[in-house]
Amino acid sequence: MSTTSFDTHVTPFTEGEWAGWGRWSMDVPFEQHAGPFYIRRHEDGDAMGGFIPQDHNCRHGGTVHGGSLLTFADFSLFVIAAEALAGQDGVTVSLNSEFLSPALPHKRLTSRGKVTKAGKRMIFVQGQMEQEGRPVLAFSGIIAVMQPR
Repeated sequence: MSTTSFDTHVTPFTEGEWAGWGRWSMDVPFEQHAGPFYIRRHEDGDAMGGFIPQDHNCRHGGTVHGGSLLTFADFSLFVIAAEALAGQDGVTVSLNSEFLSPALPHKRLTSRGKVTKAGKRMIFVQGQMEQEGRPVLAFSGIIAVMQPR
């Protein structure tokens, strides 16, 4: 597989529980605080997001807070759209979701999806989040590509 804009912006990990995964090479403090979130390519070439929620990501009932799931879904939009963005910056203009089942702390969540339409100014994405093979959240969103000033 050739090197792409996705691959050139990822710092890979070779050891530990995230071996085979990586992180965006640009530092985004909010993502560190909310996550941290990780990325990799699935064996079929699809971009994936990864996140292990901790106790501080949970609601009072012990399941992962919907706000944490939505933050990971927003991050995942950009993972899925990385090729279409081709190194350009973008902002989320729409994020829709359906909560399918509760997520538990200390267990890896993964996200995958596809770009359904990519234009010069807007990228449309659909995805799903899973935990241990169980669907947790379906999401879709629109990213506005930032135009150079």
